[in-house]
Amino acid sequence: MYTIGTAGHVDHGKSALVRALTGIDPDRLAEEKERGMTIHLGFAWLRLPSGREISIVDVPGHERFIKNMLAGVGGIDLAMLVVAADEGVMPQTQEHLSILDLLRVSRGVAVVTKKDLVERDWLDMVEEDVQAALKGTVLASAPIVAVSAVTGEGLPDLLSTLDRLLEETPPKRDIGRPRLPIDRVFTITGFGTVVTGTLIDGRLRAGQEVEVLPKGLRTRIRGLQTHKQKVEEAEPGSRVAANLASLSTSDLQRGDVVALPRTFRPTRTIDAHLRIIPHAPHPLPHGTTVTLHPGSAETLARVSLLDAEEIPPGGEGWAQLRLAEPVVAAKGDLFVIRSPDTTLGGGEVVEPHARRHKRFQGAVISALEVLRRGSPEELALAALGGGPAEASAIAQQTGLPPAQVESTLKGLVADGRAVRLGDYWTTAAAWRALTGRATQILASYHRQFPLREGMPREELKSRLGLPTKLFTEVIQRLAAENVVAEANAVLRLAGHRVEFSPEQQARIARLKQALGKTPYAPPSLAELEQQLGLDPEAIAVLLQRGELVRVADDIAFLPSVYDDMVRRIKEHIATHGKITVAEVRDLFGASRKYALALTAYLDEQRITRRVGDERVLY
Repeated sequence: MYTIGTAGHVDHGKSALVRALTGIDPDRLAEEKERGMTIHLGFAWLRLPSGREISIVDVPGHERFIKNMLAGVGGIDLAMLVVAADEGVMPQTQEHLSILDLLRVSRGVAVVTKKDLVERDWLDMVEEDVQAALKGTVLASAPIVAVSAVTGEGLPDLLSTLDRLLEETPPKRDIGRPRLPIDRVFTITGFGTVVTGTLIDGRLRAGQEVEVLPKGLRTRIRGLQTHKQKVEEAEPGSRVAANLASLSTSDLQRGDVVALPRTFRPTRTIDAHLRIIPHAPHPLPHGTTVTLHPGSAETLARVSLLDAEEIPPGGEGWAQLRLAEPVVAAKGDLFVIRSPDTTLGGGEVVEPHARRHKRFQGAVISALEVLRRGSPEELALAALGGGPAEASAIAQQTGLPPAQVESTLKGLVADGRAVRLGDYWTTAAAWRALTGRATQILASYHRQFPLREGMPREELKSRLGLPTKLFTEVIQRLAAENVVAEANAVLRLAGHRVEFSPEQQARIARLKQALGKTPYAPPSLAELEQQLGLDPEAIAVLLQRGELVRVADDIAFLPSVYDDMVRRIKEHIATHGKITVAEVRDLFGASRKYALALTAYLDEQRITRRVGDERVLY
């Protein structure tokens, strides 16, 4: 499906031409009919001689309504630049042509209307004037067709010319990330709220859950129409009317975008490459506030020039645009900037979610150049410069189709330039740096706490500043590369081993000897630590290794003693069917304190189970 847009000076016959071609009156408002000019966007459609069905967006030509023109021209495939034969090229002709040039509408036809009002010599002169105006623009090679909407002369030639040009026009891309920039919002009785726009970058289906940005409103598509015909699926490049559930017209406005949930994030800071039109009234200085027109949206923006103090007419430069209102933008989007009453220039979005930059930084400009002109591999690597990212985020940042992003990333992994971490990807250099950070953090922890097995997992996650999902993938890869090891939610360097000094080993031997003297009623751990000068962390290591069994905060048994106590308690229960705390006390000749601690611990370990004041086997 293709969309054609009209452009040209006010009262040069754009709407009359559309009526003559389609039989549809694009001037839909009474005010427009009374004033004899298009104020808002008008829409029509027709079937060309080849059978190809196309949409037509009729845009206003009056200077006061240029912003309405911009809302409609962004999604078109081909332009009809309309020039009246009785007036020739006029100021808005030049401005509309500049806008088409800025938006790279490279296919079009110049239509000289009202040929019935002039003589042949005059018509030839106007056509020469048009040819001169097109020179140096994207429409420099556009054919010129003279027509009369009144007599119909030239209309068949125009239709065949449109057919021929569209035959050579590639269809709108489908990258599976549909966007419908809204250019009209209205209500239809019995249906509710309807929005229209030109669909780009993907398909929408009736019944889909969608999100209206930048407000983040969730809704469902009740129905879709193209050319007043109900469709189940709308194609990229088609004019679409979408009936949205549970939203009122007051919730929506021109410039909002209908998209699939979580595929776009609104932005207020954009890195862009700017171009100032040759006949701009003055240079664009750093710090200028302009009106930005991305898609069908409009907002004020402050221009921070990154590589110059100003951009002269006809010049180019890098800029960061800081927006007064959030908009939806993707890499590669084109836009126009205007002063209150003049088109100044336009540009291309290179980074839709920009971080603030210092001016005149060579590294920043180089990175932006890569983003603008780089190969898919360079674009993907540049997108990964901010840290690990999922493929969907890389596709959004680079503007590459998801399938191409996936194949590009896999190629980078095969080349050793990228690393895959589950659903995340990162550069090989970034992975080396992350490995180094993790290694350094753990090594420092081991030096500080030599008797600990390692760092708690959550502490390393916090120190690395990674989200849970990514951290899990990082640890799995570090373990696979034998950099770290994990046990019981504790992480250590793979080569780390807890080793006691000879002095510590001697103290531990005395500890075990003291516990063995009264095996069923051992001294408290706190008392032994104080007497023997043992580090509490040495006790923790013995507990982790199973060289001690702690049954209460301050009570621990040697493993052989604990195993013997468990065996004898089980034998007693097997013989008598149960055991009490008093019987445990008498069985080992220990005080009630030890018997209570041991029986409670055995309950926790599900060896025994308490029934009233007695214990049975679990």
